[in-house]
Amino acid sequence: MALMFCLLACRKPYNPPVITATNGYLVVEGVINPGTDSTIIRLSQTVNISSKLSISPVLGAIVSVVSDQNTSWQLKEAGNGNYVSPGLNLDITHKYGLMIKTASGKQYQSDLEQAVVTPPIDSIGYKITTTPDTGVQVYINAHDPGNTIKYYRWEYSENWEFHSRFVSYYVSDGNGLVPRGSEDEVSSCFSGDVSSDIVLGSTAKLSQAILYQSPLAFISSKSEKLETRYRIAVRQYALTSGAFNFWTNLKKNTEQLGSIFDAQPSQTPGNIHCINNPAEAVVGFVGVCTVAAKVQEIDESHLPAWVATYPYTCTNDTAKGGTLQDVIHYPDIYVATDFDRRSGYYLYTTRECGDCTIRGSRTPPPFWK
Repeated sequence: MALMFCLLACRKPYNPPVITATNGYLVVEGVINPGTDSTIIRLSQTVNISSKLSISPVLGAIVSVVSDQNTSWQLKEAGNGNYVSPGLNLDITHKYGLMIKTASGKQYQSDLEQAVVTPPIDSIGYKITTTPDTGVQVYINAHDPGNTIKYYRWEYSENWEFHSRFVSYYVSDGNGLVPRGSEDEVSSCFSGDVSSDIVLGSTAKLSQAILYQSPLAFISSKSEKLETRYRIAVRQYALTSGAFNFWTNLKKNTEQLGSIFDAQPSQTPGNIHCINNPAEAVVGFVGVCTVAAKVQEIDESHLPAWVATYPYTCTNDTAKGGTLQDVIHYPDIYVATDFDRRSGYYLYTTRECGDCTIRGSRTPPPFWK
C-alpha cells in the first residue's frame, strides 16, 4: 500500500516538446485573385497544443503581390491578420507571388505561380441519401471547356433559418407575464457558418475534364439547418498540380488520422519560404487564380418530414408557486411558453429551448429574401 502511494505521489505530468515548443510558424491563407474580385490574404502563427489561444493573427506586416516583371501591389491591413486589395486586374499571361515582411523584420516570399482562370461552376445540386446516414448530400458539377484545369478546391458559407424547440408567447415585464409583441418574437432565428473541411476535386484520371456530382457537404436529417430554409454559397478555385498535392497532404494530416489504418503524418511543403532562415517551416500555398461562385438554396418543403434534433434536452412544464417567480425575475434562465387554461398555470421552459437568439439572430442576412 505504501509503495502504491509512493508511485502515485511521484507521478509528474509529461509535456513533450511538440506541445510546449515556443516557436510560432507563419501560416499564410488565401489566393492572389488576378481578376476583378478582391484579394484577401490572412496571416497567423501556429499555437502550441497547450496554449489557451486558438488563433494568433500576425499584425503590422507589409504584404505585397509581386510579378515576374518586378512590379508590385501592396495590400492594406484590415485587422485580425487580414490583408486585402480590391480587384488587381492582372495580366494572366504572367506569374505572381507574395512578399511578406513582418513587424519583427522577418521576410517571406512565395514561389511565382502562373495565373489561371477558374472555370465557372456549372451547377450545385443535392440529393436525399439514406446510406451511410440519412440526410442531404450537396454536390457540385463543373468542367473546363479548354480541358486544361484538372484540379479544384471549394470553400463555402452556409446560412439557415431555424426555430426554438418551443414558442414563447409571454415575456416578463419584471412584475408579471405579458403577451409578446412581434418585436419580442424569439422563436424564429437565422444562423450561419463557413466550411472548415478541405474539399477537393480532380479530373486528372478521367477521360474528360468533367466533374459530375462531386460531393461538397453533407447535412444530417436531424440538423436544424434543414428545418426551414438552407442556403449554401460556394467559391471554386482552380489549382495547379503542386497546389493540389499540398491541399491533399494537408487534408490527410488534419482529417484522416486516428487509427493505424489511416495515412500517417507527413510533411506538407508549401510554396512559401523564409528568406532570413530557409530552414524555417512555413505553412501555406499561395495560388494565383480567379474565383467562380454560385449559390444553392434548399427549402424544407422539398424534403421529407424530418424532425430536427435540438442541442438541448427540452421540457415544457407548468410553473407553480416560486417557480413562476423564477420565470418572471430570471428571464435570462426561463421563458414562459403558454398558458394552460385547464390548470390555470403558465407553461415554462429554459431559455435555450424557448429563445432562439441564444444561438442565432432575429435579423436575416442582407441577401435573405
